[in-house]
Amino acid sequence: MAAAVRRCILYTALSLLVLGSSLGSSAGSPEASFVKKTISSHKIVIFSKSYCPYCRKAKAVFKELNQIPHVVELDERDDGSEIQDALSQRIGRRTVPQVFINGKHIGGSDDTVEAYESGELSKLLGIDGKQEEEL
Repeated sequence: MAAAVRRCILYTALSLLVLGSSLGSSAGSPEASFVKKTISSHKIVIFSKSYCPYCRKAKAVFKELNQIPHVVELDERDDGSEIQDALSQRIGRRTVPQVFINGKHIGGSDDTVEAYESGELSKLLGIDGKQEEEL
């Protein structure tokens, strides 16, 4: 009887180990590594789709500020869907655009425009507010 209980416990532990590794696999995936490296390697990152009007709106904010973001056009990449999955795991959103400044997640288009209008975006970018007013 004790041997049967040990086998049951061992089987359960192995099952949990396999389940845990399959659930966490996207966190260690090449796409998750790409997302992490991209965010940490660039001052401004926008995960976007080229045809998305909300993405164009977010990109336009940075153009107005004379800032050049690093843009990842997910629809133009073979692994774009997998990158979007990895991004979703990281931030809990699957929508685009997703904007990061200095490694900090800002949010989507509306969040970016709101941060621009409130002056928070300028602060995060280290831009003098006067430059913004001249636009």
